[in-house]
Amino acid sequence: MTTMTEASVREFKMPDVGEGLTEAEILKWYVQPGDTVTDGQVVCEVETAKAAVELPIPYDGVVRELHFPEGTTVDVGTPIIAVAVAGGAAPEAPAEQPAAEPARPQEEPKPEGRQPVLVGYGVATSSTKRRSRKGPEVTVPAPAQAIQAELNGHAGAVAEKPRPLAKPPVRKLAKDLGVDLAAITPSGPDGIITREDVHAAATPRTAEAQAPVTTAPATPAAPAPVASSYDAARETRIPIKGVRKATAQAMVSSAFTAPHVTEFVTVDVTRTMKLVEELKQDKDMQGLRVNPLLLIAKALLVAIKRNPEINASWDEANQEIVLKHYVNLGIAAATPRGLIVPNIKDAHDKTLPQLAEALGDLVSTAREGKTSPAAMQGGTVTITNVGVFGVDTGTPILNPGESAILAVGAIKLQPWVHKGKVKPRQVTTLALSFDHRLVDGELGSKVLADVAAILEQPKRLITWA
Repeated sequence: MTTMTEASVREFKMPDVGEGLTEAEILKWYVQPGDTVTDGQVVCEVETAKAAVELPIPYDGVVRELHFPEGTTVDVGTPIIAVAVAGGAAPEAPAEQPAAEPARPQEEPKPEGRQPVLVGYGVATSSTKRRSRKGPEVTVPAPAQAIQAELNGHAGAVAEKPRPLAKPPVRKLAKDLGVDLAAITPSGPDGIITREDVHAAATPRTAEAQAPVTTAPATPAAPAPVASSYDAARETRIPIKGVRKATAQAMVSSAFTAPHVTEFVTVDVTRTMKLVEELKQDKDMQGLRVNPLLLIAKALLVAIKRNPEINASWDEANQEIVLKHYVNLGIAAATPRGLIVPNIKDAHDKTLPQLAEALGDLVSTAREGKTSPAAMQGGTVTITNVGVFGVDTGTPILNPGESAILAVGAIKLQPWVHKGKVKPRQVTTLALSFDHRLVDGELGSKVLADVAAILEQPKRLITWA
């Protein structure tokens, strides 16, 4: 019996690293063909619609091939790297015999060793077809039974037509152009059909399509899309993808699904700013990130405790309002890949030092582009701090699935009436947007007024908590 070497080659597929994601862009490869990899070693970094994620390989071996270059967007479930696993069976066939086998109805032998299962990635129930790497031959060898039958003069009864060799992007191109891969003579190495081969095969079809037509169609055909031309020296075009694409889709969906109402309040936060400076000197807060956002977050958590109905979501399918008995506090963060909103899980249960530590970790991780998809799921209410850009306030759009978002404006020294006299005071403007389907004006006003009252008199953090 002949044992094929390709049985020891494993194809690692693009996993679904989030919930229901369909594609990811390969940002960086950390390995190259010929490199040795071990189980759990990170081989590449990819960007999904939610975050940048590092992918570990689930087995030991030697990298045989990287199927896609950096910058390519790949569908979930598509093989992205081939690895010759350690301990694979050595070939008993002659060295010149190609390694790939065509699919056959009987069950293939299962590969030995660890069976990896990642999120969105499972072990295939049958072996995948592999292309030959041993020489320029295009013909895929028949199974052992076909070889024996050929020796007996019965090859025609069992021989099967081999599948053309082409990478997934080339197959898609051929499908889009209506080209039959089986009719193409390959020009690539190892008998692989290239993009140029497909375009060359499609040229006669294009010429036929351009031939004059004697009969006019009954209905005018829609004009084919024309590639836009622009002056590269005067314009720069950036593909919409990854986090920015997902954010745009979410904001459009939220803006045109939930009826937004935004209320504003301007508040004297001089005492809060003094408390921030005092906390920076507190021994229990040493080494932690202490800033106005920390106390604003704590104020919002106290306001939610006093008005728990604000912490809810609208279930359109079941026509229910879902009250959340926990607060996953989202913090909008601007990153090089776009705006993301990771959240602090169970923020309502955290002490002030714990909340400060969680905020520090959240911001640092976001700036490094290492925020995980899980960190951006399950948020219940959000804070966006536009004040860091010198902006007074804004009308924030709700995060999908949430009922409220608080925008914090810049804190500025302004003339303010304090104890009957006009004095310079630290002042900011808060804006609360909420879903008017489940939050009415009274509830939204109470929450915003409570946050403002706490920031004006931060001792209420103790009396109201």
